[in-house]
Amino acid sequence: MAWDEWERLKKEAAERHSTQMQLNSVPVDPGGSGPSTYGDLKVDDKDLIAVGKAAHDLHKDFGDVSDKARLASMSVVDSMKKSDGFELGAAIDHVATHWIDQVQSLLDATAHISNHLHVTQSTHAKDEVYIEGVISSISTLDKGFDERTSGK
Repeated sequence: MAWDEWERLKKEAAERHSTQMQLNSVPVDPGGSGPSTYGDLKVDDKDLIAVGKAAHDLHKDFGDVSDKARLASMSVVDSMKKSDGFELGAAIDHVATHWIDQVQSLLDATAHISNHLHVTQSTHAKDEVYIEGVISSISTLDKGFDERTSGK
């Protein structure tokens, strides 16, 4: 884009919106009536529970299986290094050490997911109680105002 073209575009834009502010917005639901479905937050406890349980199960099962693999690897390494005298023992030990690091990373991630979803579910439930309390307070106030205005 040439400098002259840039300056022309800036001038045209300034003429169209000299002192106005433009806000981006979500398009109105083309169906017409009813609220827009864009941006609505929906959290289903069943979904949170299912994902959290899957992460917890993966954490537990993988932890158990990886422990067995780690013990088997250590046994092979010890056997190869000490009694058999193979150089391959050191290589297997190197791989097993890195494997243990990767296993720990996966276990940490699955525990984090499970814990985070548990906290999210708990927070969501507390938010629901709070919102219900606020709304019932508003309806109680509305009833009081209605009684006051209808009593005249």
